[in-house]
Amino acid sequence: MTQKTVTLNNDVEMPLEGLGVFRVEDQAVAAQSVQAAIRAGYRLIDTAAIYQNEQGVGEGIKAACKETGLKREDLFITSKVWNADQGYASTLKAYQDSLDRLGLDYLDLYLIHWPVEGKYKDTWRAMEQLYKEGKVRAIGVSNFQIHHLEDLLDGAEVVPVVNQVERHPRLTQQPLKDFSEARGIRLEAWAPLMVGELLQDKTIGAIAEKYGKSAAQVILRWHVQGGVIAIPKSVNEGRIKENFAIFDFELTEADMAAINALNQDHRTGADPDNFDF
Repeated sequence: MTQKTVTLNNDVEMPLEGLGVFRVEDQAVAAQSVQAAIRAGYRLIDTAAIYQNEQGVGEGIKAACKETGLKREDLFITSKVWNADQGYASTLKAYQDSLDRLGLDYLDLYLIHWPVEGKYKDTWRAMEQLYKEGKVRAIGVSNFQIHHLEDLLDGAEVVPVVNQVERHPRLTQQPLKDFSEARGIRLEAWAPLMVGELLQDKTIGAIAEKYGKSAAQVILRWHVQGGVIAIPKSVNEGRIKENFAIFDFELTEADMAAINALNQDHRTGADPDNFDF
């Protein structure tokens, strides 16, 4: 199945769907999941230093390229600088450390993992430096609210290409989506399936039945059809394949509106305005 992409604000093409590996702490399982995803057609793999699986992800990338004949440049690899490593010099070091663990020469996208107060602007300066030197193809942020973005953009030389946030039908993040898109920042959804909590929802189930698709496929289609990049996590090869089979149908405007109406501003993860890690 052909992977669909979006053009970021610096003209880099990014796949609309990828594999997330949060809480996949076993290196071998991480490697197997990544290899299965690339075999199934995924080209975007999203990890982070704090996940402690970059080594396994790198091994999976290497094995998948050997198996499929793909080259490194055919893939889009994301990692993130962790909160304890934020700051100018420490971010530059953290980036190289991630590359070393992954066994890669560059990342396609590097993100600030959380908006650590008093640090994220210095972190962003370091990321701008990496970008200007051609060491990373694109830079962005994660878990930034509107006011964080406003603060970052005040004085930034490079506009983030992506803001990766918790997003699903119970947390549509519409004001943040509108604000970000107006400034050329693409939204990317972590926990796009609400950690499985929405798979029994009646509204989504009825839509899924209409198309002969699963609830997960309908939710993921809602994300990408709305222009949001989605990174569902799974270590099950069957589900990895199922999650990717979303580019052969299209939801109607009424379907999209019905799913949007499920919003309750409900988070499963930490609040970006109130986190302590």
